Amino acid sequence: MVTVQSLSKYDEQHPTAITIGTFDGVHIGHRKILERLIKNAATLNLKSTVLTFFPHPRMVLQKDADIKLLNTIEEKTKILEELGLDQLIIHPFTKEFSRLTATEFVRDILVNDLRTKKIIIGYDHRFGRNRNANIIDLKAFGNTLEFEVEEIPAQEIEEVSVSSTKIRKALEDGDIKTANSYLGYEYMLTGTVKRGKGLGRTIQFPTANLEIKESYKLVPKKGSYVVKSIIGGKTVYGMMNIGYNPTVSGKEKSTEIHFFDFNQDLYEQQIQIRVLHRIRDEHKFDSVEALKRQLKKDQETSLDFISNSQ
Repeated sequence: MVTVQSLSKYDEQHPTAITIGTFDGVHIGHRKILERLIKNAATLNLKSTVLTFFPHPRMVLQKDADIKLLNTIEEKTKILEELGLDQLIIHPFTKEFSRLTATEFVRDILVNDLRTKKIIIGYDHRFGRNRNANIIDLKAFGNTLEFEVEEIPAQEIEEVSVSSTKIRKALEDGDIKTANSYLGYEYMLTGTVKRGKGLGRTIQFPTANLEIKESYKLVPKKGSYVVKSIIGGKTVYGMMNIGYNPTVSGKEKSTEIHFFDFNQDLYEQQIQIRVLHRIRDEHKFDSVEALKRQLKKDQETSLDFISNSQ
């Protein structure tokens, strides 16, 4: 897959089949559109192309909207590549770009820049300044500018009844089972392992302290989770705590992973965690010894879950 960071850098001459959107999460509803796009492009000898935007439009147009996203740009790019997409264009979203009229967007970008011959889009797609154009307008443009519009009807998308908003809500509630079922994959957290305070090591539960640099990335509800990671080509399981470590009067929120049967040095390495199951809420225990006893119970719960999932 070819990834282009701005429309100004796009110079492919081959005609395209395209879909447009933020595709946050690239969930099972999105995949209906993407799979159809890829299949159509192959049949028609077109380049399957996704035009997406970063920052998320709500980050730019609603400054007070503290929206958290399901994917970082790197995570989204990897998922789209694995689906078999030919091209991904990530265009910087700005207020100036949002002011393009529907005519300017379709004529100048879709037709002149991207050489679009087919657009596959959801029934409720809106575009142009103030999002005042819809699927009917897009089809009218297609008749004039010689491209085909294929609409994904409401009943097809709503069959799966999935939205990025529902997935965000599930993760904020700690409902990992629902979030993962809607995503079609295990929710991921990607970051760099940094040195923590070392408390875990003193109670026989050493942890990798995960620093996620993207402040917009949604981190699930505080609590303990069963997780896995691929490290050195091998699947490693563990348990993760998200929270403030109240038993030891922690002040800063952290994401810490204790891997089972694992003792490699991970400092400054980038790792990706897949969240499998929620164990419990974060609690303040009466003593460090009580915390240690609970961690042993959490490990037993985790190992039972892993055993029953295989």
